[in-house]
Amino acid sequence: MTSGSTPPIGGTAGVDLAGRTAMVTGAGSGIGRACATVLATAGALVHVVDIDTEAAKAVAEEIGGRAHAVDLAQSHCVDTLPADIDILINNAGLQHVSPLIDFPSERFELIQKVMVLAPFLLIRRTLPHMRARGWGRIINISSVHGLRASAFKAGYVTAKHALEGLSKVAALEGAPHGITSNCINPGYVRTPLVEQQIAAQASAHGIDADQVVGEVMLGRSAIKRLIEPEEVAAVSTWLCGPHTGYITGTSIPVDGGWTAA
Repeated sequence: MTSGSTPPIGGTAGVDLAGRTAMVTGAGSGIGRACATVLATAGALVHVVDIDTEAAKAVAEEIGGRAHAVDLAQSHCVDTLPADIDILINNAGLQHVSPLIDFPSERFELIQKVMVLAPFLLIRRTLPHMRARGWGRIINISSVHGLRASAFKAGYVTAKHALEGLSKVAALEGAPHGITSNCINPGYVRTPLVEQQIAAQASAHGIDADQVVGEVMLGRSAIKRLIEPEEVAAVSTWLCGPHTGYITGTSIPVDGGWTAA
């Protein structure tokens, strides 16, 4: 079911973020937590944003950051978050698996609010500070589903494709001011969201969890293992480093070869 092993992950070599301020949404667990941790290790002050109050507080305490318990589906809540941000990582997300004909419209709308509208509002809110400083990094945690579609994920696939477009517009408008905007496109990452999908699909298909991972989730991946959150976080920190200022408006697959086929 797996091929190869997970290498040791550092992620901050050559990246000094002392004096920088970052914000990571969905930072209470999974990829967001890993990103917040590695940015703090590199010296940034990190604002930890999550709908789960206790999770946000726990991560902030662990990394010396600042916690913000915010429901990003409520647009007005964005105005309560700081605007003086140098590094914005839009990571918060949710999933719903259902055929199009049965997909609840309210769930579709919720996914767009959290995964498209909130990133738009956060980019709009933080861009003036980045422009004033002549430096900024917007990093959107997209997905292989921002580049490819899968059945039964209309809400998620639509949102990730929209995020890709938003990221490119931000790249074009930010370029004259030293601001880059990129998407990171992971395959299946070992996160609570994916763990829930494994359990749900095992139940739906009447197979065990290992079969779900190996046959369903990793069927199109050349590397047969789940991606670790720290591997995605390492890419996010690299994008903040000294040698990536010319990388903007692009999508970086971290997908084990999924999109190569």
